[in-house]
Amino acid sequence: MAAAAAALRAGLRAGRVCSGARRCFSGAGGGAGLLAAERGHEPESRASRFCPPAHSCNDWIGPPDRQSNLRPIVFHIPKNESSLGRRLREFRQETQVWNQQFWASQNVSFRKGKEEFVYSRLKAKGLEMKDETGQKVTLSAEEMADFYKDFLSKNFKKHMCYNREWYKRNFTITFLMGQVAFERAWRRLGWKKTKVGN
Repeated sequence: MAAAAAALRAGLRAGRVCSGARRCFSGAGGGAGLLAAERGHEPESRASRFCPPAHSCNDWIGPPDRQSNLRPIVFHIPKNESSLGRRLREFRQETQVWNQQFWASQNVSFRKGKEEFVYSRLKAKGLEMKDETGQKVTLSAEEMADFYKDFLSKNFKKHMCYNREWYKRNFTITFLMGQVAFERAWRRLGWKKTKVGN
């Protein structure tokens, strides 16, 4: 259960690992992904249906995805992006897609399993999914605890593998961020020396 909770926390953090200033945007549009690319931002996936302003030079965090519940990021592409900076951005994009896919699949599995569990328990009691007034019949917290325990037990290995992969990716992202920061500092230092020399 602790591993599953850690996996959940890691999933919530995954959409938040980005350098520089960040902005949140809740607008939506059908061609937002294409517009984002045209404006110097890379479309991430089908989850990224929001479009940062044309003048933006930051990463933007969008509204939660319906399947994964994670907030997708539209990564800004600088005009003078270095090869190292591009490597970092592309790896973050790849990690985001991987993370979105995992949690979207996991949430679908969770909801399906929950519905089947509730249906089987109500059927065993001779009850329907809805009562006479049309209200959805629910199980007690104690009964649902059996489902949660069983779900975590069945997905223990999956969550452990996810955690391991996420920490590996997070370490790589952090390492690349350090390299990019050093590269930028070195460039600024070189520019200052050139300016002083002139």
